This record gives sequence, C-alpha cells and structure tokens, in this order.
Amino acid sequence: MAVPRVLVFGGTTEGREIAEWLSSRGGCEVFISSLTEFGSSLVQGLENVTSLTGRLLPDDIEGLLRDQSFSSVVDATHPYAAGVSASIAGAAEACGVKLYRVLREDEPQGPWNGVDSPQEAARSIAGRPGNVLLTTGSKDLPIYAEAIGDFTERVYARILPVASSLEAASELGLPVNHIIAMKGPFSKELNCALIRDLNIDILVTKASGTAGGFWEKVDAARECGIELVVIHRPTKEDGLTMDQLKETLDRTLAFEAEAQG
Repeated sequence: MAVPRVLVFGGTTEGREIAEWLSSRGGCEVFISSLTEFGSSLVQGLENVTSLTGRLLPDDIEGLLRDQSFSSVVDATHPYAAGVSASIAGAAEACGVKLYRVLREDEPQGPWNGVDSPQEAARSIAGRPGNVLLTTGSKDLPIYAEAIGDFTERVYARILPVASSLEAASELGLPVNHIIAMKGPFSKELNCALIRDLNIDILVTKASGTAGGFWEKVDAARECGIELVVIHRPTKEDGLTMDQLKETLDRTLAFEAEAQG
C-alpha cells in the first residue's frame, strides 16, 4: 500500500524539527530539500527521510513535484529566502499540491539600528570607524565589500563551515583571521568572547528570531556596549506556527492514509 509523501524545503532548524517529527510519527515518506550538504547533514539517520541537496530553479521544483507524486509540501526555508518561497508556492499551485508555510515568531522589535536591506546596513556602517562583525552569512558579503572601502581590514565574517561559504569570503580578499567558520546558533557568552577578542564595535545580524540565536546576539551587544544593526525581514508572511503545522499535517496525513487504505 502506498503511503503519503511529504516534501520539506529548508536546511533550517524548523526543517530539521519537521523532518524529525514526521519520521517519529511514521505513516509517510519524507523528502527534505536543502541547498547545502550542511543542511542535509541535519537530518542524516532519520528513518523514512531522504535528503535532496542542491539549488533548485522554479522549473526544477515543479518537475520534482510532478514526478514524485507528493501529497504535501512544507516550506520551512529561512525567513529571508523570499525568492525561494515564491518559487515553491508557484510550483505547488501549478501542480495542485497542498502547501504549508511554517513561520518563526513575529519579527522582534527593540532599541537597535533597524535597516531594510543588506545594502542599507552596509551604507550605514561604511563611513564610520570600528571593527564590524557580520553574522548574516556569506551570500551578502559582496554587498559589504563594495560599500566598505577598508572591508578587508575591519570586517569579520561569521559564516558556515562549508566550502562554498569559505570560498566566497576568500574571493573577496578577507584574511583567514577575519573568517570565523562556525555553526550556530551561539550562546551569549560565545558572542561576547568574539566581540571582545576581535575588538568589535558594530554587530550586524538579521532579525532571525529565537531559532537563529538572535536574542543571544542582542544580549551580547548590550553587555559589551556595542552597536547592533538589525536587518528587517523582507516581507510579512502568512503561515502556520510549528504547533499548528504539526496538528494540521497530523490530520491531513491520517486522512490520506485512510483514503489510500
């Protein structure tokens, strides 16, 4: 007897939690699509979970949905991956597959320097002195390299310890001792240690929420007395909380299993 198949997008904390829950629940086949090998490694060893690794274009996503007969798709990508979410939504609609978007908590608000984009963040710090700690990943590093004249001298980048991220930082001329290749989220204590050891004056982060270790950065910046620049999320989305998603999927998968039985 065939069982329902669920496709989860996102090498994120939420993606891993959903995959773990579906694996322990049983009664379905789970595929999780991640951009990097690192994202795939988060779900290694889970029963009835298959990892798909690599960048998928919109046509690739639609082809995957049509070829593999998925009954449900879960978008658990990062809040800042708006383009990917739009591609997933378009493919799910074209294929008539149920789509669920899992959301992090509402964007945090606080007494920090809020900006609307990496470009605005780069401009806001370009003309000011002091060392900068970027904790926004490797994808946007070229934006800061272009805007900050002494980028290689005073910018430190905390990125994932994967080849593509390391290559991106190196190609921009960042010295090895300005590249911090570590997997987060990080404690307040570790953030404080980096800030003090590197003599950081400005910390740049996305408003990623609890799952991304956001509040630990806030607390560290406050304790160390440095400026915090926070990049707002690109859009306000509709979707489900993690608990709502699990409850909805539980009902949906039970119904599908009964119908196929």
